[in-house]
Parts: sequence; C-alpha cells; structure tokens
Amino acid sequence: MAEIAAEKNNIIQIIKSYSRQLFGFIRSRVPTNEDAEDILQDVWYQLSNQPSADEIESMSGWLHRVARNKITDKYRKKKEQSLDDYAGMEEDEDALNIADILMAEDDGNTDTKELQQLFWDAFFNALEELPANQRDVFILNELEDKTLQQIADMQGENLKTIISRKRYAVNHLRKRLEDLYNEFINY
Repeated sequence: MAEIAAEKNNIIQIIKSYSRQLFGFIRSRVPTNEDAEDILQDVWYQLSNQPSADEIESMSGWLHRVARNKITDKYRKKKEQSLDDYAGMEEDEDALNIADILMAEDDGNTDTKELQQLFWDAFFNALEELPANQRDVFILNELEDKTLQQIADMQGENLKTIISRKRYAVNHLRKRLEDLYNEFINY
C-alpha cells in the first residue's frame, strides 16, 4: 500500500513540475487551449498507466514524445474525419467520377479510349508542372498507396509538411483538369 502511495505522490510531483512547460509545448502546436488541455490530459493519463514511472530515464523527453504522438494522432483523426465529410458531401449518384473514366475497362468504344488517353495525358502533364516534392508525395500516396505518415518517415519530414504538399498537389491537379472534366460532362 505504501508503494502505491509513493507512486501516486511521484506522479503528482511530475505533474506539478512539468505541467506549465508541457502545456506551452502542446499549445504552440494546436489551434486552441481546449485542444491543448485535452492532449495534456491524455499525456497525464498515459503516465498514470505506466507500470513504473520512476524507471523512465528522461521524464521530460518521455513527456514531450508522448505529447508529440498525441498531437499527431489528433491531426490524423481530424484529417480522416474532414476527408470523410468532404467525400460524403460531394457524392451524387449521377455525378461523373474522373477515376471511373481513367480506370474504365476497354469496351471497344474508340471515343472512350480517346477520352481516357486525353485525360491521362492532361493528368501527367499537370503532374509534371508540380514541384518535385509535391509530385513525389502525390505519386507515393495516390499511385503507390503509401500513407502520408509512411511518406513523412521515408523523407524525414514532418507529417504536416507532407499533408500540405499533398493538398497543394491535389488543388493544382483539380484546377488543371477542371476544364477537361467540364468539357467531358457537356459532351
């Protein structure tokens, strides 16, 4: 029983010692105080579940690493939700999907083949216009099915940087292919 009380006192001391510094670290990386407080609570919860917190060699390093991981998790979760919301908003049963055009099976229709070739040519031309770092992220994510986190790890970059590069690439490609897409719809 004394051992549990000592562990509890140790955690309380750690919280008192590191709360202000850790909150500042987290707050500088998230948009609101509420998000920072939520993440800080998650960090303290994870610390309280450690079987032996007193065996952690560098408490400051451990706390900051956990905080960074929690921040990354929050961004991933938010990104997945926003992409799901966006996909749901724009879906229409009658809407034409460019991917359906590009990946359509050969039906023997020369118009379809020509249209596919036109789209592929325009797509690759637009892709070539991108800066190399944006193009690489887009290709790795969309064509080679790598996650954005895998790409960040491979390139030694911050996940937010990779997400930003992908967003710029997608925006550029949408803009460049919009006219062709509209022409096809009105065809």
